Amino acid sequence: MTIPVPNVTFHERVDAALRDPILHTALDRSMSRFSELRRAALAAFADESATRARARLIRAHTLSRLDAYLEQFEANVQRAGGQVHFAADAAALNRIVGEIARAHRVKAVVKGKSMVSEETALNDALEAEGIRVVETDLGEYIVQLAGEHPSHIIAPAFHKTKEQVGQLFHEKINLPLTDDPAVMTAAARAKLRWEFLNADMGISGVNFGVAETGSICFLTTTVPRVHVAVMGIERLVPNLDDLAVMLQVLARSATGQKLSVYTNLITGPRKNDEGDGPAELHIILLDNGRSRVLGGEVAEILYCIRCGACLNACPVYREIGGHAYGSVYSGPVGAVLTPALEGIAQWSALPQASTLCGMCKQVCPVQIDIPRMLLVERAQATRAGKMAWWLRLGLHLYAFTATKPALYRLAVGGARIGSRVLGAPQQGWIKKLPPPLNAWTKTRDFPAFAQKSFRAQWEARRARKDAERAGDSHA
Repeated sequence: MTIPVPNVTFHERVDAALRDPILHTALDRSMSRFSELRRAALAAFADESATRARARLIRAHTLSRLDAYLEQFEANVQRAGGQVHFAADAAALNRIVGEIARAHRVKAVVKGKSMVSEETALNDALEAEGIRVVETDLGEYIVQLAGEHPSHIIAPAFHKTKEQVGQLFHEKINLPLTDDPAVMTAAARAKLRWEFLNADMGISGVNFGVAETGSICFLTTTVPRVHVAVMGIERLVPNLDDLAVMLQVLARSATGQKLSVYTNLITGPRKNDEGDGPAELHIILLDNGRSRVLGGEVAEILYCIRCGACLNACPVYREIGGHAYGSVYSGPVGAVLTPALEGIAQWSALPQASTLCGMCKQVCPVQIDIPRMLLVERAQATRAGKMAWWLRLGLHLYAFTATKPALYRLAVGGARIGSRVLGAPQQGWIKKLPPPLNAWTKTRDFPAFAQKSFRAQWEARRARKDAERAGDSHA
């Protein structure tokens, strides 16, 4: 297992997040902006649905022939002068990177954004060998200075306000206290420029590997002469035409841009007649459970292109942020991917972190059916004996009541009366419930029961329709 299991429960982390007003300020400031940018960018497509459907077909086709495309990619990387390594798990990837670093007597590394490196805890492994690692993505740099982990796939410091970042920069890099984003960005740029120029090795993630050419595409930048790129085995596309489609939907879904500012396409190390690029290129392909997932019930989660759109749309993520999930991968995609990679026994709470509203599927650029897979993993958790006792009891009580119409009507009627006593039905919300239901109303209101049940409304509607038909027949 590679993703460390937190020593506090999911519910404890959620409770802490719901009680954190600064976190909510940070989330409120950023969430709507990301969603608005995405909507505007996708609206520019002549046919958005057709483009997304094509992107989905590319992902489905690639994964259906992944073994062949991996072989093709490896051959073409080597033909271009690069070196390919396969890592079965996190420990293997960290070991390979360490061996490359030792071979070049590396003392300092600059690192671009990479979820795979977070998955394997690569920074910790390198630092244990005495190698200094500096994150060069601004959000990752902020998180590193704070001693934290990213809370969002696209915006690692999503959970921090500009005031918090200003205080952090004041304490860590001696910047005079400010909350001006431009001033803070300039200060970080000055610090990181020196790191870029003096690093011995660069590490980056890979957004897509192109099987046809052996190229890698990544939305970040790196300068050092030795470049190590780490990627999951699923992050391939067959050819450059397919890459163009994927980049269109990725950038628009992630940041609302037509194309990311730092979009790089590298095919092998620097040639003799080229002025830039790495002198040596290593690409490490990580399995770490992916091949097992590929043959299972939630294989579709491997279509994910890490745009973060599902996080921005999710009503659960919008309330608790990323750290409450306790995993490298948060939000709806993390709620499926983490249990799939690491096992449902340790992460059984994550598939429950969803209202099943379907917004994640609606905004996904490759139309991944996340709600379906959440239900699959909930069923897996139940079979593994991981259902909470109170939930099991509640479902048994509901099943017992729902199969006895008279008892069901009595229970619903009692609940409606209780709703009137406890709340203000005319306003639609109950402010306070008695134990044990008060766990809900400690942090949010509970919707009051409707004045008339669905059954009563249906019977009234049917009676009205019957009367209308009877009137028509007499006429």
